[in-house]
Amino acid sequence: MAHLLGAENIGISFGTRTVLDSVSIGVDEGDRIGLVGRNGDGKSTLMRILAGQQDPDDGRVTRRGGTTLGVLDQRDDLDPEDTVQRAVVGDAEAHEWASDPKIRDVMGGLLGGLDWGRTVGTLSGGQRRRTALARLLAGSDDLIFLDEPTNHLDVEGVAWLAEHLKTRWRATDGGLLVVTHDRWFLDEVCTRTWEVHDATVEPFDGGYAAWMLARAERDRAAAVIEGKRQQLVKKELAWLRRGAPARTSKPKFRIEAANAVIADVPEPRDSVSLSKMATARLGKDVLDLEDVTYSVPVPDGGGSRTLFDDVTLRLAPGERVGIVGVNGAGKSTLMRLLDGQLTPDSGRIRRGKTVQTAILTQDVTELDEVRHLRVAEVMAQEGNSFQVGGKDLSPGQLLEQLGFGTSRQWTPVADLSGGERRRLQLLRLMVGSPNVLMLDEPTNDLDTDTLAAVEDMLDGWPGTLVVVSHDRYLLERVTDHQLALLGDGQIRDLPGGVEQYLQLRAAQEAGGTGFGGTGTGTGGTGAGGPGAGVGKAGEGAAGQDGVSEAEKRAARKEAAKLEKQLARMTREEAALHERMATLSAAGDFGALAEANAQLQDLHQRKDEAEMAWLEAGEIAEG
Repeated sequence: MAHLLGAENIGISFGTRTVLDSVSIGVDEGDRIGLVGRNGDGKSTLMRILAGQQDPDDGRVTRRGGTTLGVLDQRDDLDPEDTVQRAVVGDAEAHEWASDPKIRDVMGGLLGGLDWGRTVGTLSGGQRRRTALARLLAGSDDLIFLDEPTNHLDVEGVAWLAEHLKTRWRATDGGLLVVTHDRWFLDEVCTRTWEVHDATVEPFDGGYAAWMLARAERDRAAAVIEGKRQQLVKKELAWLRRGAPARTSKPKFRIEAANAVIADVPEPRDSVSLSKMATARLGKDVLDLEDVTYSVPVPDGGGSRTLFDDVTLRLAPGERVGIVGVNGAGKSTLMRLLDGQLTPDSGRIRRGKTVQTAILTQDVTELDEVRHLRVAEVMAQEGNSFQVGGKDLSPGQLLEQLGFGTSRQWTPVADLSGGERRRLQLLRLMVGSPNVLMLDEPTNDLDTDTLAAVEDMLDGWPGTLVVVSHDRYLLERVTDHQLALLGDGQIRDLPGGVEQYLQLRAAQEAGGTGFGGTGTGTGGTGAGGPGAGVGKAGEGAAGQDGVSEAEKRAARKEAAKLEKQLARMTREEAALHERMATLSAAGDFGALAEANAQLQDLHQRKDEAEMAWLEAGEIAEG
């Protein structure tokens, strides 16, 4: 594959802190790279240097002649006087850009619900972000850099962006480098991962899940004593083993390798114990919405719009529920109704006598009142000792657990980054002894390691949890079931998780034929209706994919046969390694060379079998 861009021995420091030191790395055609690392480790700095937006202190960056590069920064440079259409396609006439299927797809996928004649200056932050992303994707750059592209996108928007990036180029063309905290997106789009840590960049093959497994194996092989970091990695892998639907297609020989690493790791949550503790703290009644209707005024005197129409929702002690939905469907409003901040137009909200709610809002304005204090002083106000996961922790230990090192604990709140502010406010909420915790887009501005630490804390938190998020990984990780707000005034249960939500949205866009009833509860007939509708839509789609049932059955048999072959090859590979170690110790270099040739041949046959297995799996899944 042709080389697109490379960095040679680049280094950069800010004050006394070295961010990157003698880093050499490159992007080739066909690369789809996810850039990961803790906040402040230099991900965005590396991206700016590679893009030519910032000069390194040492080293150089080279780009192949004629290669075009498009960059999405966290801050856009849109002209506030431009209309949305002009910002995206410039002065091109409508018939010119409308005849381009790629531009039509981008405009529809990102700006479908937006008036293209509006000026950029009147847009919200999220709408500006979508417009800037649409402008970049409407171009034909050979290489694209994206810095947090999923911020301000809902679940449907993230799924569209992932599909667009997977099909934008042929497999051996183009290049993508993306910084994101969305772990589902990393797994879905990226084929390589760069981890930025300790002033260096370490490359791995595969997306987020493969990177997590590689980290665990690397740490174990090197006998690195990193207790907290190691446990977080293992808990993530334990969840992967437990069964997120999007990750169950891994071949058995790879699952066995992961299980060997995490055989002694318990389940992420002890659901029975947590349920007992939650019931003891909350009693039998928590929060109930009964026949609630709520409307909001439409701007410019357009009357009102009904967000919830005669809906019923009951939260049980210890229930962990995730909420997904289209923008403007009322996700944040639902939280405020549950919290008692809003009064419904009709119906009633029942609240248990012992219920204490807490909300993590998107803007974290709650910290404004303590902005003059240091981080350690803020936590000291909350108490001298906190119990997390059955252990007593001091304020400093708790801060350390969520990434506030000794030096950062004495930073004024006013000087914290967005991600640090969210971490601090979440800690304040959790130690404030609420028994109903509501999180509104908690993943914004948090790196993947911090997200794992947050999930680790939530695993041991005994209470009712409500999470609004577009982060599929987080929802599947910390909640036990999900609800959907589709903008039609109803609340629907999602037995099939986020994947079912996307199917419902696709059916809704196709004409509303995907709903099987109008139930509003989280159980009973309300949950059954949508599930039935999705099932029928799925059968129809399967019949139109061009693959017959006979071909699918044959592909499943072929995949099963290939799995057995791959398992046998894995055993042969281990035996060859043992034999080569023995021959090397005995000094029999002739036999060692012969064994090495056999190993190389085995690797080639194994690669071919893996490719055949993947192709058979795609046909079998239809």
